[in-house]
Amino acid sequence: MTTSVPDVGDEVTVRPAERADLLAVVRIENESFPQPWPYDAFERFLGEPAFLVAETDGVIAGYVVADVTQQIGRALGHVKDIAVHPDYRGDGIGSTLLSRSLGVLAAHGAGTVKLEVRRSNDGAKRLYREFDFDSLRRVPEYYANGEDAIVMIRKLG
Repeated sequence: MTTSVPDVGDEVTVRPAERADLLAVVRIENESFPQPWPYDAFERFLGEPAFLVAETDGVIAGYVVADVTQQIGRALGHVKDIAVHPDYRGDGIGSTLLSRSLGVLAAHGAGTVKLEVRRSNDGAKRLYREFDFDSLRRVPEYYANGEDAIVMIRKLG
């Protein structure tokens, strides 16, 4: 499961997250978001097939947390969290993680994938649109600081 990413001198390996990765994941989370997830939130997702990390040169450069749940008799994928360490942004790692997670979600039966993104996060919204996510609705005051979320959705397959 090794993927070469353009613009990165080293190879990037995408693999399932392990307990030993959690401190690095939490550090990236803390550098990426104003209301970061705590350690135990990530710990609960260990073992989920779509909790993936991107590793380059022995360093965790990014991660994605996603899962599949049953809703109204259908499998729904949910990208819950994705972030890339500031030193590795712009190198295609976020795209690689998102692409791999969508493949894992599809392999686990998801026909549709959803995610929430801050209304102000234009970079993330641009990435999701590149992956054919469409805006579904706005959720007022979704985030703890009162910011709205945009729910985005994409059909798989």
